Amino acid sequence: MQVTIVYVTVEPDHIDDFIEASRQNHEASVTEPGNRRFDVLQSADDPTRFVLYEAYENAADAAKHKETAHYLKWRDTVADWMAQPREGIAYKGLFPA
Repeated sequence: MQVTIVYVTVEPDHIDDFIEASRQNHEASVTEPGNRRFDVLQSADDPTRFVLYEAYENAADAAKHKETAHYLKWRDTVADWMAQPREGIAYKGLFPA
């Protein structure tokens, strides 16, 4: 399993916009072939901080996600709302197998 954890900090005046754009991306992403999870999390302590947990069957499926229309729309839509560049860290998912 290929997992990417994406850390995002948005400008305070775009929190709701980011949530809506991410909801749309989430809803389309979970229908992709090979998708196991696509969670959008908001910090309980700082509402400007988010984590996206993206799990795919393999690296090829994860790479295909970045070519989808919904991902490209999300990426371009949220770019100017970020307080700092987002950081995505790839992991090899061990469990569940």
